Amino acid sequence: MNFARTAWLKIHLYLALGGGFLFVLLGLSGSLSVYREELDELLNPRLTVDEPKGGYLPLDRIMAAVREAHPDRYGAWVLEMPRSRNGMITVWYEKPYETFGEFYAPLMVSVNPYTAEIVASRFWGRTAATWIYDLHTQLHFGRFGWNAVGILGLLLIVSASTGLYLWWPGFSRLLQSFAIRHDAGLARLAFDLHRTLGPSSAVVLLLLAFTGFHLAYPSLLETMLGASDMGHGDEGPEIVSTAAPNGRPVGLAEAVLVARGLFPHAEMRRVTTPAGENGTYRINLRRPGDANVKHPATLVWVDRWSGQIREVRNPNTFTGGQTFISRIWPWHTGEAFGATGRFVWFCVGLMPLVLYVTGLLHWLHRRGSIADREIDLSTLRPKLERAWSAFLRQSADLLRFVRILAGWALVRMMRLAQWGKRRYLD
Repeated sequence: MNFARTAWLKIHLYLALGGGFLFVLLGLSGSLSVYREELDELLNPRLTVDEPKGGYLPLDRIMAAVREAHPDRYGAWVLEMPRSRNGMITVWYEKPYETFGEFYAPLMVSVNPYTAEIVASRFWGRTAATWIYDLHTQLHFGRFGWNAVGILGLLLIVSASTGLYLWWPGFSRLLQSFAIRHDAGLARLAFDLHRTLGPSSAVVLLLLAFTGFHLAYPSLLETMLGASDMGHGDEGPEIVSTAAPNGRPVGLAEAVLVARGLFPHAEMRRVTTPAGENGTYRINLRRPGDANVKHPATLVWVDRWSGQIREVRNPNTFTGGQTFISRIWPWHTGEAFGATGRFVWFCVGLMPLVLYVTGLLHWLHRRGSIADREIDLSTLRPKLERAWSAFLRQSADLLRFVRILAGWALVRMMRLAQWGKRRYLD
């Protein structure tokens, strides 16, 4: 083994032993965060509309309900439209006094778009889904954790790159390198899985690591590409109202209508209300052909007093650097590649765990810490088939029991409802 390969092997090994657990933590939390909204709705069924009927209420009425529920919160609010007809409108308040000293903990108000009912008012980080998301972005250590995650992204790039270098077998043995020998012992199986799954997921892992590093330190790449204020979460230039206050401010619906006048086929995804007397509306529009992302790149600023358009950010006029920066967040979340991309990203987030375990088993075997053993699938197959058959039988029995229990409960509820109706009529 030459000196260069030995050096790369030690770097790969030390990074795995030193940061492997953190890579696993970021991968698992990232996988769950891909479906953060779906997870939140699963854990909180009240956040879904069971039978949506009709259309959404006007945004001004939605905002009036939010202000009535939170009369002491001044400044800008951000209304985020649901991705499906069963979802809630989420209204964000960035700096609530209850969590003012925390790194990031805005107020999230969930509003039924059909009734304007305030379903929930929660703080970021106080729910299971956002807690997992914070674990992924800053390990629950605030600014220090945010910077640490950025460094871990850089180390993951090194780890994946060294792994690819050590794996590369040459074109002549490329197909052979993906062979998995299940009858050569547990350690060999672990090594083959590590050698196969690592390169298979390396491209996406490198993309996730690179975009994650940029999200932690956005100014580095933005400065290099001349694309300041273009990244995820950037509000863009500070656009203020130039019209004199007249006591007749433009409403939300009117501001959105004005913004869509430039892009008549676009869908409004987010709108930020004016902050202060000189504030403006900021409307995010999703245009046909765009990915279904939470933060579309098309932005329109509308004057709150005159209703005139003050500024437009049109992706068709972006420079190459601006386009690249604006796509980093959708690349990191998988949103840029649709539902398939999000699922692939979810699966790739599990790979650090698989690679960590298989690499650790191989390393322990090489050190003599664990002994190898043969895996004979011919003896395992009948056991697996019997276990699967037993599982199917138990599942069928369980389903029958659930149906019987549900039928009994339904009959009892109908009888109780009839009894209550008679009591009410009497």
